[in-house]
Amino acid sequence: MANPSPARQIRNPKTRFNWRISDLLRRALVFWYETRAKITGRNYYCRALVGESEYGITINSDLTVSCSCQDYDGSGHLGDLKANSFEEIFHGPVAQKFQASLLRGKVPIPTCTRCGDFCQLPAKNAAPPPTRLPYRGMLLENTVICNVDCVGCARESAANIRRTKTMPLDELSQMADLAARLGMEQIFYLNLGEPFLSPNVTKELPLLRAKNPDCRIVVSTNGVLLNTDAKREAALSLTHILFSVHGINDAMCEKYMLRSSFEKAYAAMRDMAAYRDARGAHKPILEWKYLLFNWNDHPETLARAVEMAKAIGVDIFSIWPTNNPFYGSSWRYRLGRLNHIGDKCWKGREIILRPENVPAGERH
Repeated sequence: MANPSPARQIRNPKTRFNWRISDLLRRALVFWYETRAKITGRNYYCRALVGESEYGITINSDLTVSCSCQDYDGSGHLGDLKANSFEEIFHGPVAQKFQASLLRGKVPIPTCTRCGDFCQLPAKNAAPPPTRLPYRGMLLENTVICNVDCVGCARESAANIRRTKTMPLDELSQMADLAARLGMEQIFYLNLGEPFLSPNVTKELPLLRAKNPDCRIVVSTNGVLLNTDAKREAALSLTHILFSVHGINDAMCEKYMLRSSFEKAYAAMRDMAAYRDARGAHKPILEWKYLLFNWNDHPETLARAVEMAKAIGVDIFSIWPTNNPFYGSSWRYRLGRLNHIGDKCWKGREIILRPENVPAGERH
């Protein structure tokens, strides 16, 4: 059964307060979107549920399947791979119920309101795209456990409803087979935990690559635990690593990512770049993912971060504006005062630091 609210499951007061505000915002957005559909006659559809999404369908650590990466309370569970096949789940009663609600102008679950796969149909009485099995991408969560506590993440709530916190290696192998059978173009090996916290990660990544040799495989990590040569060797199986490091010192990073360590994360980026380069490899692409807040967005701070990224051989530096937590939004970014930094892209802005390592398809 889904929890009534992620906020009730969170111990950290700052995170809990942020999620209470987020819950209120979602309720307001549900009212707005449903009212808009009534007024315009244009209803909705979900890109994940019709198989168009690159980043929607998520296989959780306990083999439940969710319709989004933000399913903190289980309300987006479509089914359970321990009971049914992926095809049965994807075309199953929960997915059909969600789609039917959208086509009536209703929001099936509040999470939809802040999901990039929630789309309004182009015209009154328009039909959604035909449903097909997803192939463009999916998320695969090897663990829901994390070594840090981010203010904008209600992971604790999700962990409370997972029957299995870390996916066993034999089940991970089955999921790798599933991705291959579906012909997945991309696997995002991430969700609500820290991938490198899994005790089997040095086996997981080569296995995933062996069964999906042509797939783009992406990991997002806080970097702290990518700290041994065995893990770095396994990471060579990846296409792209996003290092979530949101500042240039511990004090700045810990305003959002509690229990983090800038020094350890920075060393992890440096050592991974050196390990890869020593082998003459160009992959994985290494990206410093810098979530932008009003406490880390001063132009001098960003200029320093770019120089630090260049110094250790990172390939891409990207800034990602966010409104979560609600009090952290970067007004410098919103007012266009950071438009001189890099190039505009779907993330926000990015700078390609080592173009020889970043093919055109990886530039945004």
